Amino acid sequence: MDNTTALTFTMTAYSVMENHKYGLFTVFLLLYVVIITLNSLLITVIHQNKELHQPMNVFTCMLSINEMYGSTALLPAIMSLLMSETHEIPVKWCMTQIYFLHTYASAEFCFLAVMGYDRYVAICYPLHYHSIMSNSKIGKLVALAALYPMTVFGCFYSLTLQLSFCGKVIPKLYCVNMELVKNSCSNASYISIVGLVLILALIVPQVVMIVFSYAQISRVCRKLSRESQGKAVKTCIPHLLSLLNYSIGSFFEIIQTRFNMSYVTAGARIFLSLYFVIIQPIVNPVIYGIGTQIIRVHILKLFIRHKIPINLATITA
Repeated sequence: MDNTTALTFTMTAYSVMENHKYGLFTVFLLLYVVIITLNSLLITVIHQNKELHQPMNVFTCMLSINEMYGSTALLPAIMSLLMSETHEIPVKWCMTQIYFLHTYASAEFCFLAVMGYDRYVAICYPLHYHSIMSNSKIGKLVALAALYPMTVFGCFYSLTLQLSFCGKVIPKLYCVNMELVKNSCSNASYISIVGLVLILALIVPQVVMIVFSYAQISRVCRKLSRESQGKAVKTCIPHLLSLLNYSIGSFFEIIQTRFNMSYVTAGARIFLSLYFVIIQPIVNPVIYGIGTQIIRVHILKLFIRHKIPINLATITA
């Protein structure tokens, strides 16, 4: 990698945005401020209220931290490149961004899988929920969800870091591993094959956990009364919406990375590529803030500065 010190990549996707760069800069800046504000607000409300210190809310906070991490890896760089004359990024910055964005996406799915497991325990073993989801167990699950993608992707990414680069073009708004590999001086098709195995390693265990959790929840719900079924489903809706939103964004990104999307308009490709890093961090705090009654009450109390009666008996876990 001796040639990487001064090498830069030209991000060609910015050429179609040149005539609107000042307006787009403002849009991206506002989006970044909204993401940081919404997620910080959710974390602050949960942290300041002891009654919200439940396992699911701890995982929600970790989800928000991860989303701020991913957005910070993307949006400031986009704004900088947008205002640049050449739209060039140093190769080492590009490599750093790749690691941050890939680990963000992988950790997001890990936390969503852990949250699915939490719903399984809460609904299927309500009397033993707090003994099963002990502080020690929560700590181990958080560590696993954070460290697993960092380690697995780091091992795979070491293959890319060994490459030398002769190409200088990346046709996207940000760096991704496969586009970097395409600029290699040598044939690195083996990395694409290893990458497919990596995708399985970062998806299959989480999919198994989520499918198992909801299969068990479905089995238990069939034995409950209609009222109890409604309460159980209500506690799962925020997680299912978040999971669906993430799956849509990830599908768009994987399709764009692996297949030729030249027949899709440039504007559509840009929107689809940004979906999983921008829409997800905005939607999640809204889903878990407004969509969860007890958190919604505390957010309202924070803004209107007077007590709102809370009937804890009517608020589900």
